[in-house]
Amino acid sequence: MQITNQKRIAARLLKCGVNRVWINPSFVDQVAAAVQTDDIREFIDEGWIKAKPVKGTSRVRARARLAQKKKGRRKGQGTRSGSSNARNPRKNRWMRTIRSQRRVLKELRADETIEPSQYRRYYLKAKGGSYRSIAHMHSQMVLEGVSFPGGDE
Repeated sequence: MQITNQKRIAARLLKCGVNRVWINPSFVDQVAAAVQTDDIREFIDEGWIKAKPVKGTSRVRARARLAQKKKGRRKGQGTRSGSSNARNPRKNRWMRTIRSQRRVLKELRADETIEPSQYRRYYLKAKGGSYRSIAHMHSQMVLEGVSFPGGDE
């Protein structure tokens, strides 16, 4: 039983490829007997002939990979290409630390925890790279006698 022509006609009517044409196995005999385009059109309307859905690339594996990357996995030696400086540039590291330190200093000056003269001194120290982090800067300030209202001492 040849249904090649019927599939070709159906593909043209459904505007899809021949391989995407699906014929209901229960009605293959009737479809094989059909010769005219109108017959095939009728079978399509009745649901005996359909176009299979387009197969896409599954994103399941990609999503799993992204979920792992969010957790910080998949960063080992085998994954890396580029120096540590290329992956996380020194300048970006510096900008991140200095901006956060300057922001804290401005807040301390605004709520009058430190005097403007002290602010200038700590600002210049921060600029010189004296402090690794905000916590380090706070601990140095406490050692030098600055008291914080939150009670960080």
